[in-house]
Amino acid sequence: MSNDQITEKGILFPEEAAYLSEISQKLDEALEKARDDVRRIDREYRDEKRYMAENRGEIDPHEMFQNELLLKQTDQTGAFAVDIRDRLARLRESPYFGRIDFKGGDSAAPARIYIGPSAFNYGNEPLIFDWRAPVASMFYDYEVGPAGYDAPMGRIEGELTRKRQFKIRNGVMEYALESSAHVQDDILQRELSHTSDEKMKSIISTIQKEQNQIIRREKTGTMIIQGVAGSGKTSIALHRIAFLLYRFRNQLSARNVTILSPNKVFGSYISNVIPELGEEPVYEMGFLDIAEIQLEKVINFEPDKDPLEMEDEKWMERVRFKSTLDFVGQMDAYISGMEDWIFVPEDYCFGGFTADARWIRDRFRAYGKYPVRQRISMTAEDIHNRFKNENIWEDELPGPGRIAKSLASMLAVKSTLALYKNFYQSIGKPHLFVMPARKTLEWPDVFPFLYLHAAFEGVKESVITKHLVIDEMQDYTPIQYAVMNRLFPCQKTILGDFGQNLNPYHPHTLEDILRIYEGADYVELNRSYRSTFEIMNFAKHIRDVAGLDAVERHGEEPSMVACEDEQDEIRQIKQAILEFEAGENASLGIILKNNRAAREFHDLLSCGLQSGGDRIKLISPDSTHYEGGVSVTSIQMAKGLEFDEVIVPQADRGTYSDDYDRSLLYIACTRAMHRLTLFYVGEVSGLLI
Repeated sequence: MSNDQITEKGILFPEEAAYLSEISQKLDEALEKARDDVRRIDREYRDEKRYMAENRGEIDPHEMFQNELLLKQTDQTGAFAVDIRDRLARLRESPYFGRIDFKGGDSAAPARIYIGPSAFNYGNEPLIFDWRAPVASMFYDYEVGPAGYDAPMGRIEGELTRKRQFKIRNGVMEYALESSAHVQDDILQRELSHTSDEKMKSIISTIQKEQNQIIRREKTGTMIIQGVAGSGKTSIALHRIAFLLYRFRNQLSARNVTILSPNKVFGSYISNVIPELGEEPVYEMGFLDIAEIQLEKVINFEPDKDPLEMEDEKWMERVRFKSTLDFVGQMDAYISGMEDWIFVPEDYCFGGFTADARWIRDRFRAYGKYPVRQRISMTAEDIHNRFKNENIWEDELPGPGRIAKSLASMLAVKSTLALYKNFYQSIGKPHLFVMPARKTLEWPDVFPFLYLHAAFEGVKESVITKHLVIDEMQDYTPIQYAVMNRLFPCQKTILGDFGQNLNPYHPHTLEDILRIYEGADYVELNRSYRSTFEIMNFAKHIRDVAGLDAVERHGEEPSMVACEDEQDEIRQIKQAILEFEAGENASLGIILKNNRAAREFHDLLSCGLQSGGDRIKLISPDSTHYEGGVSVTSIQMAKGLEFDEVIVPQADRGTYSDDYDRSLLYIACTRAMHRLTLFYVGEVSGLLI
């Protein structure tokens, strides 16, 4: 095109500048109307409230009821208007990022389709298509040439005659590029080269073809995503949730989705993604939250311990035993065998009425799929109904509650705790159950206890959650998954990386998870986007991950810095912090082996630095959010996060020595996006040589 202008940021197409101007004007009009609607509805709500307050004594009950209904309806309308206003305001900042021209079937001319974070219709004309719309899938899946998409009415085949990509920020077009595979890679490189943020961002403008196919997969049931470090698995899972909320809007809402995050910091870090994609925030919780909800007023428990700080061999043995798939099988066998001994009925008599022991046992066994306590109540109802049918003289009869109390006395055990103790005795391993205090469980016992509690007393099953996301799947044991399947009998997206297992006493494998979810939709992500090619090559030298394919975004080589002693290491790292603060990067993560080491190192670094306590943040298990800047943390707490720069102190032979330490170093190094430095005193870890 003769009028096109080539700039450092790409090609400035005159027609694209004109279209953006047109869209911006129409968005301004729509936004102003939306603001007027919000102001009008707010005024109507306040006027109605004032009228009701001033005339409460004079309004008859029927009118009051009608006014209250009107208030509720106005409130709902107002919330909808606010949502429209806020969505248009976000769209005004960056209305679209892509354009495809598609000629489908017998069309005379190609349709021009602009793709953005959400749809925008002006009158009856669709000016911007939501990135999740069926037609938008072609932007991610095809280059110019033959193309097609799955529409509600069936497959549409045709041809892409044009494909362009844009970067629009604050309503201003920074670049416009005629797209090709080469240009797409260039745009991806631009986005990956940016500095990190305090919150994870959406990736809708750079979703790759293989990622798009996972995001748009509509198959019901469970999806398991195994992805290497930096492959974007968490982001893909969140975008998939946003897609499902769009695709099944009449069946699924944000309140029907729950995300299980490894800790509150990570939960906070990912919390903006789904709202940024135009959906309401979804509920986030952790396994600790689940335990607190389910075991409230049942039994106390200790929080989880950092396995890297533990030196108790007996504790390690207990954790290993309770972290295998075989352990779940043993518990299942125990629960199945309970039928023969847990309830020993006797004849139940009242006045001239009798329910014999055999009949009671048969009724109890008929309700085998229910928890024991519920079966007792159901059997008591049957006895009550039987007596009532036989009661021709209308004698006074015991109620179901009184009968249930008598039946409960026939139970061989009276509590889940007694049952749990008996389980270990039955398998000949009573030493594997240790209570640190009265009526208090160790963390490794919490979910096995809950599994038995579900069979004996019953648990609070979620009826609201229709889709459960479990992140960092490798850190949870098979018995925890067994409990999740009881509590959340719904579709699941389970993701993680078994190359980043944090607990050396968890021997379970990816194959175990696939056996638990037999028939699940399983996908692997082997391409890493987060770190530079040099950093990923360095990380692969530490741990050779099969199939890992690093994007060729180049940067400086990682460096290893020898220090004379611990004081010199602190001094050099303080200097590195000053250099970071003088540079353009936004985040620096200083990553220690465990939480105790992180706390101690944070104290040492903060000492002597001007405003050190404010400048250097500690991310610990007690933290609730991530702020960017300089952070000191452990490998456990850093997992899932990313930093522009990473410093790994204490990278010596004594701190990192065995195969498990190899995994820890791999995790620490792959948190770095652009720069990686390791410091050590004495001999450098042999894993780095």
